[in-house]
Amino acid sequence: MGKRPGLLYEALQRLDGLMAIGQSRADAKAQARAQGEHFWSFSDGKMHSYQTRATYQDMVMRFLRWCRTTHGTKRLAEVDQRADELASAYVLLRVQEGYSPWTLATERSALRLFFGSPLLAEQVPLPPRHREAIHRSRQTPGSEEQSSPHFQPEHWQPLLAFLRVTGLRRREVRMLRVAQIQEQPDGGVVLHVQGKGGKVRQVPVLAGQEATVLSLVQGRGEDELVFAHIPSHLDIHAYRRHYAQTLYQELSGLPLPPAAGRLPRGILDEQAILAVSRALGHNRRDVVLTYYLR
Repeated sequence: MGKRPGLLYEALQRLDGLMAIGQSRADAKAQARAQGEHFWSFSDGKMHSYQTRATYQDMVMRFLRWCRTTHGTKRLAEVDQRADELASAYVLLRVQEGYSPWTLATERSALRLFFGSPLLAEQVPLPPRHREAIHRSRQTPGSEEQSSPHFQPEHWQPLLAFLRVTGLRRREVRMLRVAQIQEQPDGGVVLHVQGKGGKVRQVPVLAGQEATVLSLVQGRGEDELVFAHIPSHLDIHAYRRHYAQTLYQELSGLPLPPAAGRLPRGILDEQAILAVSRALGHNRRDVVLTYYLR
């Protein structure tokens, strides 16, 4: 008789069963609304992108190793029976260790999805998330890489110039092919990108920077990757922030909103915010204002 699967192997099997690649999370959300459900945040209990799977899997495995080391659990069924108790103790430990509110919230979301319990560890208060505490993407594009001995910006100038004028995510850049870059009749250039959850969107290149992008694909085959390699020591988010701010000012003709304090009524161009949100692949006003424009 073969050996029974161990704790981590069982967890991987469960994670496999939670994958929903090719299924629309937006459709599931719309269906829930049509059935009268009301929610601030939404989850259909599935993972719709490989990036979400990689992030959640790393967090779940870290938790299960902690359970095995600290509480001696060797089977997933044992953890299931004590899921709320163990998850609460683990999240509390992570709070005490000083992890950021965003990391803590993501870890709790990963555990809730894994155990199918939307109220898991609810009794553990997470520290509040304040915009002023966000450090990721706040630097000037290139400044962080220039201080890293593992990254030489001068070797990657075409890629860095491309990121400044398109704002793509790392995986989107890595998967981009020549045929996805198209020049429009009016001279503008758009990128047809498949983003998180398989959603396809059009990303406008910043006005006046069309040649920066077109020069990268001139004379190349349609199926070629635009960039064969993306360096690991590269702060993609800083370039996305730069792109978002420039696009907002380009579309609105307004200055950026103030970085601190309440926003006065009428100071924002809501249509421009929506356009920037769609270009970034978020479709959420609060995300654009909190992480990109302020």
